[in-house]
Amino acid sequence: MINLKTYRVLVTPTSFGINDPSLCIELEDEVGEVVYNTTGRPFEADQLIKIIPGFDGYIAGLDAITRDAIFVADRLKVIARYGVGIDKVDLDGAREKGIIVTNTPNANASSVAELTVGLIIALIRQIHVANAATRAGKWPRLHGTSLEGKTVGIFGFGAIGQRVARRLQNFGCKLIAYDPYLDLEVADELKVEVVTKEDIIQTSDILSLHCPAVDETRGMVNSDFLARMKPGSYFINTSRGEILNEVALYEAIQKGHLAGAALDVFSQQPPDPKNPLLNLPQVILTPHMGAHTDSATYQMGWGALQNCLAVLRGEEPPNRVV
Repeated sequence: MINLKTYRVLVTPTSFGINDPSLCIELEDEVGEVVYNTTGRPFEADQLIKIIPGFDGYIAGLDAITRDAIFVADRLKVIARYGVGIDKVDLDGAREKGIIVTNTPNANASSVAELTVGLIIALIRQIHVANAATRAGKWPRLHGTSLEGKTVGIFGFGAIGQRVARRLQNFGCKLIAYDPYLDLEVADELKVEVVTKEDIIQTSDILSLHCPAVDETRGMVNSDFLARMKPGSYFINTSRGEILNEVALYEAIQKGHLAGAALDVFSQQPPDPKNPLLNLPQVILTPHMGAHTDSATYQMGWGALQNCLAVLRGEEPPNRVV
């Protein structure tokens, strides 16, 4: 019988248990010691290297879990990602070290999809511009764009992309999608037209990105990609900042080729204060808040907790990745 009271667990997501304190209570009751991240930000690799030795379990946020960090983890048995993305985890290093990696698939999909739809509407109707102007005592006659009759491209048709399509069904827009692993039955059910990568880039009035950050997608949205987008179209990214070349996006908007963009993720988080996108009124910027809802934090929290404790007990976790 494994005595979990001999185990120490590191918890780095700052929203873990924020809406449900019983998460922390249960974890603290099960294991010997729980250490929480009090910095308010994910750990960089050099910080994690200093912290991770001596922990048996690790409920991980968006920390940089590099090979070096994994190999100084002298007691670590499990990295339980709080969320779906595993692009910041060196999976090969985890395999070599015999550390199990898990995630919480679909836990935040609805919340990210809701934010995506909110950003689309706010952007094309210039709600952010109208709000700032009205607060400043102005009363502008702003010209917005309607969703009705427009083509919305969903680039990446996994759990989040599918939920975006479901939420946009009643807006009278045409939905198209591209994904190399697209589920044709789901696309048919949601009345989404399946198109090629080039078609979705060239024909979308609004292009919404829902891709993981992998070798094939990092830096994919560059000057050439943006130049092939429809003139006057809008770009939305609630997936990963590494996929987008932000300088190229700035230039595309400044030149008037794109009408605007909405970003919840950045290549550097928080973005550099000198990032030129911060000064464009045609761009809505949010602080990677897609998963920050009561529903998502609840599901991610309990999913990560169950995965972590299962491994520490010597059981197979529900959502093993490696």
